[in-house]
Amino acid sequence: MFRRITKFCKQLFDNNQTTEETTPTGLSLSVVPRQDHSISRSQMSENAIKVLYRLHKSGFKAYLVGGGVRDILLDLQPKDFDVVTNATPEEIKRLFRNCRLVGRRFRLAHIVFGRDVIEVATLRGHHVDTEEKISKTNAEGRLLRDNVYGSIDEDAERRDFTVNALYYDISDFSIHSYGGGLEDLHARTIRMIGDPNTRYREDPVRMLRAVRFATKLGMTVEEKTAAPIYELAPLLKDIPAARMYEEVLKLFFNGHAENNFNMMREFGLFQPLFPLVDSLLVEDPKGPATKMLQVIMKNTDARVHAEKTVTPAFFYAAILWYPLTQRADDIALESGLSLYDAYYAAMGDVMEQQCRTISIPRRFSTPAKDIWQLQLRFDRNQGTRAFKFIENPKFRAAYDLLLLRADAEGGSVAKSASWWKSFVEAGEEQRSVIARSSNKGGSRNRNSNQRKRRKPANKTATPTDNND
Repeated sequence: MFRRITKFCKQLFDNNQTTEETTPTGLSLSVVPRQDHSISRSQMSENAIKVLYRLHKSGFKAYLVGGGVRDILLDLQPKDFDVVTNATPEEIKRLFRNCRLVGRRFRLAHIVFGRDVIEVATLRGHHVDTEEKISKTNAEGRLLRDNVYGSIDEDAERRDFTVNALYYDISDFSIHSYGGGLEDLHARTIRMIGDPNTRYREDPVRMLRAVRFATKLGMTVEEKTAAPIYELAPLLKDIPAARMYEEVLKLFFNGHAENNFNMMREFGLFQPLFPLVDSLLVEDPKGPATKMLQVIMKNTDARVHAEKTVTPAFFYAAILWYPLTQRADDIALESGLSLYDAYYAAMGDVMEQQCRTISIPRRFSTPAKDIWQLQLRFDRNQGTRAFKFIENPKFRAAYDLLLLRADAEGGSVAKSASWWKSFVEAGEEQRSVIARSSNKGGSRNRNSNQRKRRKPANKTATPTDNND
């Protein structure tokens, strides 16, 4: 993957036409002319080029920026093509009838071409106290609102990592590389622009981005960039839960779930997102919860690489299964409810607590609960009842979770999973044989796995005289 960028960097260092400059704040800048780099417009989205040219022909500066430039240089297929310009959001909207403005924290323009959306941002500037340029931070230094506009140099200084501070100028097809971004691409290094401590406090999600870029690009987080993460990881608790849901999708549903999980735990970033799960991992590092997490991450990566669907409903049902069982046990002991009823009560508790840090949409949390409920019915539906049970729309997902539990727990769960696996994989005739043989073993008491509530001891009331 890095053969192409290695060749390009060699050209960069050997070619005298590349200009070296420094921004007013001391950030280095290399401007690489068209003849000295390998990026071609044919590698870009046709719609992104349309946006760039319309902005340029209307008298505005326009650049392809960030991941689009970075991934082309790494010979990867960019997922998105983002554009920055010195036009304000309102000016952009006047240029494009297919534009909608979004966001309060960062005001952005989305240029819509059917399913393809080109995101256009106005170049960001530094915070100044004026009425026109508005920014706001909280007591911890986190940016709450940031609509401060500026120049390309200021915008680069505001970006997170050097490998993302790469701009393709549509006016002359040159590349503007800030902070040694091209050199860091070659060195496979994730380096923060500016003081890492301050930048993480401005936006704690940058800590997750450091992990995600490192695993996605096969890079290493530079020592000074990594150092503050251990201390500042708890700041993620203050990030809106809806935003964290989107970040989790990027971390665990893009083919690098296992590496991201391991790196997040190393930096202490997993606990603020999944406190219930993390407490079990700390309590029993070799227990079933740990085994389950490892298998989930590997299986999710395998499905992504095989271009199979991955649903958040199953992911959350699996990752939260052992916090659910622990909570159900606690409720059963505290309230005297049967374990079956305790599970139903625990489902709402566990999902509610998880949604405090990650806002799981109801379209996924409800099916996750359905998958949990079916776990309680596998033993009860062996035998001839199995034919009707497998027709449940959520059976396949619940069955997959049962197999994961069998690998993590063994014992009676593995025995149940083995029966269901033989039934599911058998033909129609063989299924009938398996079902009948199971029935001959004796019918199972529907409430055999439920705890009986103890009746409270009768107390003999002492009669009192009513002398009124």
